Amino acid sequence: MTPTIRTSTTPRTAHAFWLDAPGRGTVREVELPAPGPDEVLVRALYSGVSRGTETLVFQGRVPENQYAAMRAPFQEGDFPGPVKYGYLSVGVVEEGPAELTGRTVFCLHPHQTRYIVPAAAVTPVPASVPAARAVLAGTVETAVNALWDAAPLIGDRISVVGGGMVGCSVAALLARFPGVRVQLVDADPARAAVAAALGADFAAPADAEGERDLVVHASATEAGLARSLELLRPEGTVVELSWYGDRRVALPLGEAFHSRRLTLRGSQVGTVSPARAATRGYADRMALALDLLADPALDALVSGESDFTELPVVLAEIASGELPALCHRVRYGDPDPS
Repeated sequence: MTPTIRTSTTPRTAHAFWLDAPGRGTVREVELPAPGPDEVLVRALYSGVSRGTETLVFQGRVPENQYAAMRAPFQEGDFPGPVKYGYLSVGVVEEGPAELTGRTVFCLHPHQTRYIVPAAAVTPVPASVPAARAVLAGTVETAVNALWDAAPLIGDRISVVGGGMVGCSVAALLARFPGVRVQLVDADPARAAVAAALGADFAAPADAEGERDLVVHASATEAGLARSLELLRPEGTVVELSWYGDRRVALPLGEAFHSRRLTLRGSQVGTVSPARAATRGYADRMALALDLLADPALDALVSGESDFTELPVVLAEIASGELPALCHRVRYGDPDPS
């Protein structure tokens, strides 16, 4: 039996971000019990704000028929609120099995200063990956899943339309494929610097290169999806990564879609294709994502940082567009008594 290290059996106080109602968040105090035999107590170091999804949640735009599909692993409450949401957390195990105690770990947990989860829910962060960069693990794992669906080939001409957190993660991985020249396409010229840091070309939508073998769409806009179809060569494929919340999207399927024999394929970030799921469990996928984060170029995906106590204001600014963001990193101090 693996020994478990415990430092205290008394309840302790933590603080968590809650969305009280659409557009209004707050930090609440919560009581944590002592962890059980197969659990860990994690003290948060950093968490990341996944701009696209968390903006939809913050604004109360999750469709009712997607409430179950959109639940985060350790979410509390229900949409549209009150709800505790988020899934990019990095911390240090303070109590738990000996092989994990003292380790830096990644966990799909909401924004919270300390939390208790099953030991199996955390993934150790390799020594080659700084804790501050490891908040990207959940998004890089999404990019890994997208590329499993897309199945790019050596030498493919590929575009990624949409330079948000997910799109940039996909571009970063594609830029490391042999013989692939990837172009990041975005309406924001500031994304050119990010693309360069990731090793990708950049173009505005009107200037994007055509005749692409593969286009990965991640802009979550109707115009971006239409442009993605236009960029394909005959019999090319668009892999759709965007999630539109409660918005309806029109597609130009009556133009050259059929005559050019184009393919539009959905890639669901929360579900792995059955062929991969049979051989690659969650722990394998997350370990792979963390290994990929050894590349310091991925620091370009972090666009800002603030203290946990500022999160109610910061999330409102991100949701309104006042604060532009790829991944906004949340920094934790150690205010909680133990």
